[in-house]
Amino acid sequence: MTDGGLAARQAALVAALVAGGAPPPGFAPAHLAATRAALLRKRAGEVARHWPLLAASLGARWSTTFADWAAGRPPGGSLRDGWDLARALHERRALPPAAAEELALREARQRYDGLRAPRPRRLPAVGRAGGAVAVQIAGRVRLLRPATRPSAAPPAGGDSGVDAAGSALWISD
Repeated sequence: MTDGGLAARQAALVAALVAGGAPPPGFAPAHLAATRAALLRKRAGEVARHWPLLAASLGARWSTTFADWAAGRPPGGSLRDGWDLARALHERRALPPAAAEELALREARQRYDGLRAPRPRRLPAVGRAGGAVAVQIAGRVRLLRPATRPSAAPPAGGDSGVDAAGSALWISD
């Protein structure tokens, strides 16, 4: 076996596992699917560390939302994957308010074109997402306007929809 043949087979395996490529010959499809799912869960966990509000605001839907978005996409790194997912959800108007604030703060703090690694901004900048507005001046980032929270009608049973800290409960399952 030549090194070129081995390298090509390894590349095909990696493509099948993380980039939606066809299963290479000689590999059991069920085992590849299980490994692909495990890698997506690991990747989702890494992205959640960089984008905690995005993951938390999606709650139980986080794993499936991320897996659906990431399936067939090669990893770009945890920070970039989260950024791309947040932008995709924002475009579909499916970005929860806390995640919109997190995205707006990132957009004000760093420049990211979707291709190259994010870079710190040097000039004043404004980030907007889901009604949230953040501004960066002289390296300091402030959230000027929080994202619009959906109005929550009190659930049947008398619960006011407010938690112990007095915040409206807007994260749903």
